Amino acid sequence: MTDHPSTFRGEGGNPEGIEWDDHATVHEKGDGRGVLDGFKALHSGTLAEMVALVSRLPEEERAGLVIQKAGDHLLGPAEIMALASRKDFPG
Repeated sequence: MTDHPSTFRGEGGNPEGIEWDDHATVHEKGDGRGVLDGFKALHSGTLAEMVALVSRLPEEERAGLVIQKAGDHLLGPAEIMALASRKDFPG
């Protein structure tokens, strides 16, 4: 899940590959992204914060949301719940 080295010398910041402190935003599924994508975000914060927020929502609400992680990686509801259930999840 890491998009780039997180240190000056290029060592990975997290050997598991989950950069919980990366910037992330919550969007409605299929909001079109595009040039004004940042204005369409419903919530913004770290990946850990956004996973915690979405994972606590009722399943019906969660189904219509995605998390856009830094590096343009989209996480759907199933991937969000998988992250929330990890032992190393800081949320």
